[in-house]
Amino acid sequence: MSEATLLEVVRDIVEKAAPGEQVEAYASHSVDTDVKVFEGRVEEMAVAESGGVGVRVVVDGRLGYAWVGSLEPDLVAGVLDEARDNARFAAPDEWNDLPTGDDARAVPVADLDLWRDDLAAVPVTDKVALALSLEQTAAGLDPRVRGVESAHYGDAAMESAVASSLGVEAASRRTVTSCSVSALAGEGDGTRTGYGFSVGRTLADLDPETAARDAVERSTRLLGATPVASRRLPVVFDPLVTRSILGILGSALNGEAMTKGRTMFLGRDGEEVAAAHVTLVDDPTDPRAYGAAPYDAEGLPTRRNALITDGVLRGFLHNTSTGRRAGVGTTGSAVRGGYASKPGVGARALALTPGARSPEDILRIAGDGFYVQSVSGLHSGTNPVSGDFSLGAEGLLIRGGELADPVREVTIASTVPRMLLDVVEVGSDLTWLPGAAVGLTLLVGEMALSGA
Repeated sequence: MSEATLLEVVRDIVEKAAPGEQVEAYASHSVDTDVKVFEGRVEEMAVAESGGVGVRVVVDGRLGYAWVGSLEPDLVAGVLDEARDNARFAAPDEWNDLPTGDDARAVPVADLDLWRDDLAAVPVTDKVALALSLEQTAAGLDPRVRGVESAHYGDAAMESAVASSLGVEAASRRTVTSCSVSALAGEGDGTRTGYGFSVGRTLADLDPETAARDAVERSTRLLGATPVASRRLPVVFDPLVTRSILGILGSALNGEAMTKGRTMFLGRDGEEVAAAHVTLVDDPTDPRAYGAAPYDAEGLPTRRNALITDGVLRGFLHNTSTGRRAGVGTTGSAVRGGYASKPGVGARALALTPGARSPEDILRIAGDGFYVQSVSGLHSGTNPVSGDFSLGAEGLLIRGGELADPVREVTIASTVPRMLLDVVEVGSDLTWLPGAAVGLTLLVGEMALSGA
């Protein structure tokens, strides 16, 4: 399958639009590989190819959607009529108009090199060998490692195309590879788990040795962890945890949440919502981001969107519908879960602008505090409407600017607005991760730690 072929599929559909009818077609095709190994053997392996088409039809403000999980012409042919039929039963909504060709031409398209031809030529045996080597390396790095809970290799080659009867037409493709490992370390009766990973666009980009070392270090340094007494103290977040916090911010700075009044930032445009040195952007045009893309899910060019600049709230992420409702227009931030879903709104490459301090510098600035290595209860313990933040955590105390005693079974709590205003340092260590957010080390001046 190629971009040109997918474009032919969607063009053929939108050319059948009737007078007074808006039609959009979205087609995608992907080839995915997943390998999991355990104790030197392949536990799971799958190589899957999938594709399909989704069609939106708007007539007199009524929106209908239909999809088919195939690219076979005989099956695709009926999707438009199904979407038309669904539109007949929908309630009218004045904001249901599709984006136009003028919307597509309003912003230049970023020239992004996100595809690696050689990934398709890598034998599956090489992918299995990488996963097995990753497990073996992690198991042998430290005598305290009792086993490897999981070792994984995965990749995806994804292509998509969008066209509409209003003049939108776009196609894009990208590849992503990753490997990850979870090491189990133990001393006496106590065991702790640590995680390591590596990400790239083809197998040769991956660094399984670094992934193994990170997993072993994260597991062994938590051995002997105990709860500690409750207190208030500075908190340093590991890049993987900061990525999760940015996910909460992404949900709160989402145009769908804003138009429904379900965000802690409602009505705060132009206000100071964070420390003066905090800048938050979503930039899908940065090729280093694994959520990068030249077009959004409506076929409009992506762009760099500044959400918080020098502590001041500058805006929300929008697709065409939410942007029109808000009176600000789209930010090129439409996303889809696949051809089976209509476009929503979401970040693709959410990141804090890095500062000048290394993680070691930030620990020294924190002095005596708590380094959060991992959190639990992310969905139940955070609220993008109220901003409440209360999560289970494990990590290490910071004493005199150095990592010290390991800690488990504690809770860290504050509110997201308070945390943003209390940001003391943003690290220089941008950590590129799969998904829609980028990690780095972050120091928050004070939070409540509840323990023994």
